[in-house]
Amino acid sequence: MALLLRLLSYLPLPVLHGAGILLGWLIYLAPGRHSPRLRSNLQQSGLCSDPACRPLLRHAIAESGKALLELGPIWMRPHRQTVKLVRELSGWEQLDVALKGGKGVILMSPHIGCFEMINQYVASRVPLTSMYKPARNPVLDRIMKSGRERGQAHLVPTDMTGIKAMLKALKKGEAIGILPDQVATIGDGVWAPFFGRWAYTPTLVFRLAQSTGAAPFMAYAERLPWGRGYHLHFDAIAPFPAGRLAAAAQLNREVERVIRKHPAQYLWGYQRYKKPGDAPPPPDTPCP
Repeated sequence: MALLLRLLSYLPLPVLHGAGILLGWLIYLAPGRHSPRLRSNLQQSGLCSDPACRPLLRHAIAESGKALLELGPIWMRPHRQTVKLVRELSGWEQLDVALKGGKGVILMSPHIGCFEMINQYVASRVPLTSMYKPARNPVLDRIMKSGRERGQAHLVPTDMTGIKAMLKALKKGEAIGILPDQVATIGDGVWAPFFGRWAYTPTLVFRLAQSTGAAPFMAYAERLPWGRGYHLHFDAIAPFPAGRLAAAAQLNREVERVIRKHPAQYLWGYQRYKKPGDAPPPPDTPCP
């Protein structure tokens, strides 16, 4: 696997994205749960005028394949070369101002576009602490960790040790990175609306923001057409309300807002609506 990613890292990004379109279709047409879940989540979103979501579905399949093959250059090229794949920046000035405020910044990166690039770019300029869940495959785990922990990036475990490390980083006025649209773990989640369906939503993001005064940002890397690189967006968002349910609903609305801008680049095959084993059941009332 390491050799394959290394070989892919030598190929130009337009070639990789072109091959990624084919790979996306091969994975979609293969037997399994991936394609039904992708279609179901996409149709659930209400972003399609066509009931079968055919035009958007085709684009989403292609983008999912690009996301896999671009990992070669993202993780394996020298860090300075990887960062050069960023062609455009929006909102970095606001982020810089927030960092100078001294209370830290929380970067929330949904599963959209090349979210691996957020870590690469930010860590090339400022210290960044992010949570990291080891992969089951030890070879893949070594590749992921070495590929992500570059520049000023620091990975911490997804437990209390990691939470304390992120609190420490925020108190130092640094940046932390969190996935806002992952399925929450037991004890760190509430049911909140997400595209018209109940989703078990993590509360850590807004608990950290409320306890530290850190500035929350949505951060996402738009994949530019024809393999031209990436446009990174850093959107400052309003402070979260006090209540957990209201804060979780606002968090999901922000993720929805980003997805509506680039719906084909969202990872629709992700099991966003699953229920963790011991989590309480979702409300039996209709989702607003």
